[in-house]
Amino acid sequence: MEKEVSNYLNELEVSLNKLAKDIWDHPQIALEETYAYNLLIKQLENNEFSLTKNIADISTSFIASWGKGEPIIGILGEYDALPGLSQKVSTKKEEVNNGGPGHGCGHNLLGVGSLGAVLAVKKIMQDHNIKGTIRYYGCPAEETLLGKVLMAREGVFNDLNAAITWHPMNVNSIWNSTCTAMNSFKFNFYGKAAHAADAPPEAGASALDSVILTDVGINYLREHINKDTLIHGIITKGGYVPNIVPDFSQSWYFLRAPNREQVENIYSRVINIAKGAALMCGTTFDIKLLAGSHEYIPNYFLGELMLKSMKKIGPPKHTKEENDFARKLMNSVDPIIIENTIKSSKLTREELGNLLCEKVLDSVGDFSKGDRLAGSTDVGDVSYCTPTVQCLTTCWPIAIIPHNWQTTAASGSSIGYKGMIFAAKAMALSALELMARPELLKKAYSEFKNTLSNKKYISALPK
Repeated sequence: MEKEVSNYLNELEVSLNKLAKDIWDHPQIALEETYAYNLLIKQLENNEFSLTKNIADISTSFIASWGKGEPIIGILGEYDALPGLSQKVSTKKEEVNNGGPGHGCGHNLLGVGSLGAVLAVKKIMQDHNIKGTIRYYGCPAEETLLGKVLMAREGVFNDLNAAITWHPMNVNSIWNSTCTAMNSFKFNFYGKAAHAADAPPEAGASALDSVILTDVGINYLREHINKDTLIHGIITKGGYVPNIVPDFSQSWYFLRAPNREQVENIYSRVINIAKGAALMCGTTFDIKLLAGSHEYIPNYFLGELMLKSMKKIGPPKHTKEENDFARKLMNSVDPIIIENTIKSSKLTREELGNLLCEKVLDSVGDFSKGDRLAGSTDVGDVSYCTPTVQCLTTCWPIAIIPHNWQTTAASGSSIGYKGMIFAAKAMALSALELMARPELLKKAYSEFKNTLSNKKYISALPK
């Protein structure tokens, strides 16, 4: 079956690459991804998928479905860009639009790779009269950890037998580690404006002082929380001019911890710090919870299945021109960062590949079984609803990591497109294996049930 999948996706390669380039050329940030959304739904409608739009009241979300009955396999697609990462396909920092967004996490590849996978699954299902349903989930706003959380809250993943996805990376492997749960929230402090010099001292109440004291309190809290917890934030609004006591100030935090329960506990302590700051300064405040995600729960059984699919297909090889491009991109990175990135993989440079990974690796660094990534993903909420698996494929040089201009450049290059097609093949073959052999899904579900110990998924976001 792997030959049929590979041959079909080879036929689609030029058109899929064109789509990925088109989305790369028109980057849009979370919840504004109308360009990619319209391109993807057009392709799915043209291929006879039935569309359900506006999932969870998000205008750039959708579900595309083909087939009938069980098993039901979902493939997840993302397509949002990051602010401030505009970049040409160049080995030096060159913005396309000054301060504009860019695909610094490769989601132009992610969404189109998943599209290729569902098209291949549909084709093979038709050719072999395989029963079941294949779905494409159009998931916006992954970068703000919101899209899949809101969709999961609506229960749209609950009837899936399995969910499959991927992420562009600098290696070919399986995402077998967990990651952190997360809250994104803003504190809005309200004080009283006054002249900073001439007014009586009691006339003003500084909202900025409340923001600063809250941040100081959070810094002291770090000494007394789990070492795997991260709290990072910025002041988004400090005031207008120094001689007016600020009557409004705002800070924005991401709070990450190993699991949802720890996030909730520490979040309540952070809120108490803000309460104390407001009392000290004579201000008031409110909280805007922007996102709240669960930790990712990998399904190891599905991971083994997908790893076998990757090895059956075999990873792409790269041309001299692609290696030269990778070398020049690597030259733009601090050598210490390169060495530390390689060291964190727990592999040698020879095992990874000199510039571009051209092997399928059983495990890699923080993505290994039993490990934990410090970052977060809203795929975690999907993994609480159904057995879930993710693969990683080489779309960037070995020491290039997400969320920088080098990643944007590589994601618009042929290196990225080759990784995307490889991912599409691996996802399609894995989905077809599950459809053709229902006993595999039973094993995946058994692990899912045991891992979660019958815990019911409860969204972190209130209605």
